[in-house]
Amino acid sequence: MALQSLIQAIYPPQCVMCEARTDVDFALCGPCWAETPFISGLCCDQCGSPLPGQGEPEEGVLCDDCMTIARPWSKGRAAMVYKDKARRMVLSIKHGDRTDLVRAAGPWMARAAGDLIKPDTLVVPIPLHRFRLLRRRFNQAALLAQHVAAISGAHCIPDALIRTKRTAPLEGHTRDQRFEALNGAISIHARHTDTLKGRRVVIVDDVMTSGATFAAATEACIAAGAHDVCVLALARVVKDA
Repeated sequence: MALQSLIQAIYPPQCVMCEARTDVDFALCGPCWAETPFISGLCCDQCGSPLPGQGEPEEGVLCDDCMTIARPWSKGRAAMVYKDKARRMVLSIKHGDRTDLVRAAGPWMARAAGDLIKPDTLVVPIPLHRFRLLRRRFNQAALLAQHVAAISGAHCIPDALIRTKRTAPLEGHTRDQRFEALNGAISIHARHTDTLKGRRVVIVDDVMTSGATFAAATEACIAAGAHDVCVLALARVVKDA
């Protein structure tokens, strides 16, 4: 304790976004917290998008997109809306080597997941293609999944899914183009062919845009015999946000 107090005296906790003083490590200061668009209250039961109105998430309450798009998973949640400081955080993790931000994001995602993750749940990340993984050196979805699982008391399998098809970056693509590009792009790793049978699975990624990536991963899990599949994102892209 004395050593820890000394370390904190020399290196006091700082906000992960602006380096202002905070009470604990891997947290946001008051102003940054206020500027971060966390999702709370009523949200879409399948993708986590915030909805008008008060109250907690309700089963069967859907956003416009999820009313028109068939989602292969059963429930979905997200911790933040993908804009402002949330967008900056996601991009900092993905392209700025700010893997320390995962320590802050993990508890937010676990809280957003609520009761989707139970001790017997398998938590699996969206995979990167091996060439992209070599270039980036880490899979941000795997880091997030590991932290979420540790907080929730669940088991994480970082390599349960593999990217079998190399796809170009999907920024600027239409919804239909995204689904076409991701069709058949994800499958179960050979060593985990039987691992998911009869299990509840939560798939984790940093961002949900159209849901095409989550859909491809969900279909792979269902094909492997998963009993139920839910999805969890750090941030959700929302129309007009």
